[in-house]
Amino acid sequence: MTQPPRIHLFQGYGVELEYMLVDRDSLNITPITDELLKHELGVYGSDYENGMVTWSNELVLHVVELKSTKPELDFQSLEGKFSENVKTINAILSKWNAMLMPTAAHPFMNPLTETKIWPHENNEVYAIYNKIFDCRGHGWSNLQSTHLNLPFYDDEEFAKLHAAVRLVLPLLPALCASSPMLDGKLTGSLDTRLKFYKTNQSKIPSITGKIIPEAVFSKRNYLNTIYEKIKSDIAPYDPNEELNAIWVNSRGAIPRFDRGSIEIRLMDIQECPAADLAALTLVIETIKALTANMFTSLEAQMKWKTEALAQLLDQTIRSAQLAVLDNVEYLALFDYPGSKATASELWQHILQELLKKGNKVLEAYRKELNIIIKEGTLAFRIVKAIGKDQSNDNIVSVYRKLCDCLAHNRMFLN
Repeated sequence: MTQPPRIHLFQGYGVELEYMLVDRDSLNITPITDELLKHELGVYGSDYENGMVTWSNELVLHVVELKSTKPELDFQSLEGKFSENVKTINAILSKWNAMLMPTAAHPFMNPLTETKIWPHENNEVYAIYNKIFDCRGHGWSNLQSTHLNLPFYDDEEFAKLHAAVRLVLPLLPALCASSPMLDGKLTGSLDTRLKFYKTNQSKIPSITGKIIPEAVFSKRNYLNTIYEKIKSDIAPYDPNEELNAIWVNSRGAIPRFDRGSIEIRLMDIQECPAADLAALTLVIETIKALTANMFTSLEAQMKWKTEALAQLLDQTIRSAQLAVLDNVEYLALFDYPGSKATASELWQHILQELLKKGNKVLEAYRKELNIIIKEGTLAFRIVKAIGKDQSNDNIVSVYRKLCDCLAHNRMFLN
């Protein structure tokens, strides 16, 4: 397969959105992604290319991924196409009395009894993962995320991009958390998906590291330190060498040197494409500002230790936008004027600084970003909507509204 031509920093982005298939009445998971894809392809297959958007299978049969077919720059057009594809899929799923559901975790699925692994092409990789880790747990079969692929052309661009991405990762749950419930109850963490993501491969610790990637800024060093370590650690579990260290790597941001991109994996999926594309736009523009040394120098960015950033990430996984950040050096990275801030105050500051510089791209998503930053993350809004009533009826009622938000591409406000 020929690789697409490489592009430079910020010349296009790959976006991936994962959604659950659920019963329209009960909201129980409906594991028929293979039937959905067969409906379009005529046979069981993994990918259906529908113009700007491609539908793909995931590890489990109740999740479908919608992704940009190629790197895109025009997010408003992409948002429109994602929304169109959601409507198309919902129309097809109606014949099984099913529909798509957003958010990063199903609120009451029992993964131990309900998980069904993808059984068709490429499933030998899923089978070995299942053998090593038992993929029935929440951290495997009940998590939906938004992935962002950022391009780089060479080692110099990789260094700039990796340095900036590492610094932004701890703030992502404060913008994107959407998984406050599991097993029919609130978990106490606003980003429960990431809590599981951190530990679901702890049998082989080098696969995830500390989620925040190590301070490595060249292809050679990355291959020699991180990928070689993963390769040797998975070898005893993979005698037939079916797993590739490059895509086994599960840090929060993963470089793909073969195609020149870094994939960010720490964002919970939102209630609709408009919300996802708004959050992605703010993340991209923040990373862009860091690579342009708008807030601080590349040298200063490279000095940040993984442990310090991992501590901040733990705070936002638990409390999302309410996390109190009192690491003065971290706040100073973004020219924050105080010595303490909630994560939402820091995002508000970053947004205002970027807008002050005349950022037109962000203007298009002001409305959605104001809801996320002022009303709280989707997880926070879900918790507020659930209130004290954690009965199944109330949970179904709230999550049905979320399905409606996805179907009509609108924000969730209780």
